[in-house]
Amino acid sequence: MPHRHNRHFFRPGRRHFLAGLGSLLLAAGLGLKPAPLEARINRGRLRESMQRLYGQQGLRILEDWFALLDRLNRAPLDNQLREVNDFFNRRVRWVDDIDNWGAEDHWATPLETMGQGQGDCEDYSIAKYVSLKELDVPGDRLRMIYVRARIGRSQIVQAHMVLGYYERPTAVPLILDNLVPSITPATQRTDLDPVFSFNSEGLWAGGSTQSRADPVARLSRWRSVIGRMQDQGSSDDSEKRST
Repeated sequence: MPHRHNRHFFRPGRRHFLAGLGSLLLAAGLGLKPAPLEARINRGRLRESMQRLYGQQGLRILEDWFALLDRLNRAPLDNQLREVNDFFNRRVRWVDDIDNWGAEDHWATPLETMGQGQGDCEDYSIAKYVSLKELDVPGDRLRMIYVRARIGRSQIVQAHMVLGYYERPTAVPLILDNLVPSITPATQRTDLDPVFSFNSEGLWAGGSTQSRADPVARLSRWRSVIGRMQDQGSSDDSEKRST
């Protein structure tokens, strides 16, 4: 379970990332026009990629994911949020990137996260984001949120990522987190302070409602994830889904 790993959850690289965040947000202030990027999964290509990269074990969790998406198609939003959150929290073991990938900060695609069967906070958030978009939850209502998290009684502040669902751009988001199993409004997560949030369409500083930049241009790790997703089995909205 993810809670077992709290004391190892945050790496020095995350602290360095936060230290350099000011320059990223300053660049975001240039007012670049966001470049919307929407993708849909192609099940045939995903099966081929999973078989090649992770074999039968990877295929089993991939088919379980497809079954989840089929079952939640047209389900009430609350059910979609809860079951997608639970699926990845239960099926993916938390592990540090350095142990998983041999790199200090690697953002994995959903296929990689499921194939590995393990990942860290960015990987949980990305997988949930992609899953909910596949269930036709509007992308502009979902944002991955980098936060400063106060951990345990020590109140040590570390970097963390969660997924937020926004009913409206100005609404208090619901937080999907791998550390806390329940989905709660951000106002109840007093242990989290937002730093910035992003999706495929925009990047927001802190709690701002105004996008400041193109996330694909400004976040190289997100750009890398999108490229690998396309290689592994994503397709343009105009392409017919493979079943």
